[in-house]
Amino acid sequence: MIVGIGVDVVNIPMFDATIHRAPGFAEMLFTAKERIDEGGGPRSSTSLAARYAAKQALAKALGVPSGLRWHDCEVMSEPDGRPYLSLRGGVLAAARDLGARSWHLSLATEADVAVAYVIAEGIVSLEGVETPRAIRESA
Repeated sequence: MIVGIGVDVVNIPMFDATIHRAPGFAEMLFTAKERIDEGGGPRSSTSLAARYAAKQALAKALGVPSGLRWHDCEVMSEPDGRPYLSLRGGVLAAARDLGARSWHLSLATEADVAVAYVIAEGIVSLEGVETPRAIRESA
């Protein structure tokens, strides 16, 4: 059962300008692992914009609870390139409270726009939300 859905759109040139204008902005939003691409180099601002959209979409899927921190959600990539969410801290707690067990994440970029969709799935019984077991957690 879907327990949350979120979408976000980011203007890539504006995001790029902010990253270059504000030293430390990318470090505030993204973990060291997120800032490195699959080849070991720095991730492009287009890729970071899509990951920022994913974090915003996740917050919306969770209902924007208080206490969320940027580094408590990592947008990572499977070996085949598919993105996934890795959660910890306040984001993981909010996901568990919602009953989210698994996530679906889609990222897209086109011209000046990055888009992310997040769908949270969980199990809901007649008695309410069951304890989730399959959320991917960060170490």
